[in-house]
Amino acid sequence: MTSHSRRRILQGAALAAAGSVVGGFAGGHYAAAASAATGGGSAADKESYPFLEGAFAPVTEELTAFDLPVVGHIPRDLDGRYLRNGPNVLGLEDPRAHHWMLGDGMVHGVRLRGGRAEWYRNRWVRSAAVAEKLGESYPGSTPPDDFAANTHVIPYKGRILACQESGPLPYELDGDLNTVRPHDFRGTLEGAFTAHTKYDARADELHAITYYPAWDHVRHLMIDRTGRVARTTKIPVADAPMMHDFALTGKYVVVVDVPITFDPSAGTTVPYVWNEKHPTRVGLLPRTGGAVRWFEVDPTYYSHTLNAYDEGDTVVVEFASMPAPFYAAGRGNGGPSATGTPALDRWTIDVGRGSVRTHRIDDRPQEFPRINESLVSRRHRYAYTTSAGEMWAAYETVDGVPPDASFGNYLVKHDMLRGSTRTRRFARGAAASEPVFVPRRGARHEDDGYVLAYVNDPHRGATDLLVLSAEDFDGHPLARVQLPGRVPLGFHGSWVPDA
Repeated sequence: MTSHSRRRILQGAALAAAGSVVGGFAGGHYAAAASAATGGGSAADKESYPFLEGAFAPVTEELTAFDLPVVGHIPRDLDGRYLRNGPNVLGLEDPRAHHWMLGDGMVHGVRLRGGRAEWYRNRWVRSAAVAEKLGESYPGSTPPDDFAANTHVIPYKGRILACQESGPLPYELDGDLNTVRPHDFRGTLEGAFTAHTKYDARADELHAITYYPAWDHVRHLMIDRTGRVARTTKIPVADAPMMHDFALTGKYVVVVDVPITFDPSAGTTVPYVWNEKHPTRVGLLPRTGGAVRWFEVDPTYYSHTLNAYDEGDTVVVEFASMPAPFYAAGRGNGGPSATGTPALDRWTIDVGRGSVRTHRIDDRPQEFPRINESLVSRRHRYAYTTSAGEMWAAYETVDGVPPDASFGNYLVKHDMLRGSTRTRRFARGAAASEPVFVPRRGARHEDDGYVLAYVNDPHRGATDLLVLSAEDFDGHPLARVQLPGRVPLGFHGSWVPDA
C-alpha cells in the first residue's frame, strides 16, 4: 500500500463516518470549530462533542507574550523551554468528522531564564495542509503521509522534534517554535516513525517501535550517537496492530502487542478496532540482536510507559493501563472511549519461567507517567502522573457514568521503594497536564529538581505553568507562571534545556 492510498483509506473512513471533513480557514480563526465548541452554528453543532468543549476546546489563534507575570519565584537554574504538544484542530467544518487524535498539532512553550518567564508562544506545526489553511506557502515538496505532528515534542541532539506515530516524519522546530522542516535522521529513516521514543542516556541511543497499516510487521529502530538510524529490526505481527508505546531496559526492547488492529471498513475516522481474536502479549527483543520472545498476558490497553528495567532474571515494566476493551476510534464521542479509568500497573516478566505477574501499583485514575529521564531503561525510585477529570469524563461520555463530579484533578508523586504517594489536588475545572521532571543544576540524587506542568486556572480562564519542588511535591509551589491564554488538554511534552 502506498502512502497515497493510505491517505485515501483514512479520508474514506472519515467520509463514511460523517460525510464531510476539513474545510477552510479565514481571518486567522477557524470559526466553525469554535462554534462547535461553544454550541453555536448548525444542527450538528448542537450535539455534544466533548473533545471540542471545555478543557479540550481548541484555541483559535497563535499568541506571543513577553515578561509573563509570576506568582512566587522561578528557580534561576531553570534555563530552557518547557514545551507541550497536542491536537488543536484547524478549519473544521463538521465536528462529526473530527477525532481528537487527528487534530492539527500545536506546540505550547514557555521560555525560562534567570528567574524570569521571558515568553510564551503557541504555534501550529506547519505541515503542508496547515500551511495551506493558514494561507502560507509550504517550502519544498510535501513528504509522504504528511501530518502536523500532535503527540509529542522532544529534544534530540540540539534539535526540537514534534513527533507522531504510524507514518509521518517528525517536524523540526526552531527555538521560537517555528516549523523548520521534516526530519528524517540524515536521510536514514525509511517508513514510519513514532511519538514515543526512548532515549538511553548512557548509550546515547534513541529507540523507537514503529507501525504502519500496510506492513505485516512492526519495526524496532535504533538511532545511534551520530543521529542516524543504525539498525532496523522487523518483527512479524498479525492484523496490523496499533503499537502506541513500548519500553526499554538495559538488555531488551519491550514490545507490547494489544488487540487494537487496523480495519479500513470500520467506518470511523480512526480505522482501528478492538479485536477480540488478537491476543494480548508482551515481547522481549534482545538489544544485542535475536528473535522476540513472546509472553501472553490478560487483555488490557497498554497506554503509556513509565519505565522498565532488568532485575536479575526478570524484567520489570511499569505503565499506565486502561481496562479492556478500549475503543481508540471512540463510540461517537469524537475521541477515544474507555470502559473504565486508567491506573498504574507493573508487569514482572520472569524470563526463566516464561511467566508474567501483574501488580496494580495505584488504582486511582491517572495517566501520562514520567520519571527522571536520565534513568530510562534503568531502575528508578520516583514517578509522576496526572489526573484530569474532564478527560476521564470525555472518555466515558457514551456510557454516561460515572458523572463528571466523581473525577478529580491532581498530580501524584510515587515512591516505588516505599510504596507511598504524595498528591497535589486542584479545584474543579483546574485540569492538569502531564508532569515533567527537570533536574536541578548539579543535582545529587534522583528527585533533586523540579516538576513542571500546565494547569488550567478556571478563575482567569487561562493556564498557568506550575513549578514545583520535586522533593516538596505537595508543599507550596515555587512559582505559577500566568500564561495569556489557555493550553487545551493534550498529550506530551519535554523540558528543552539550553546548551
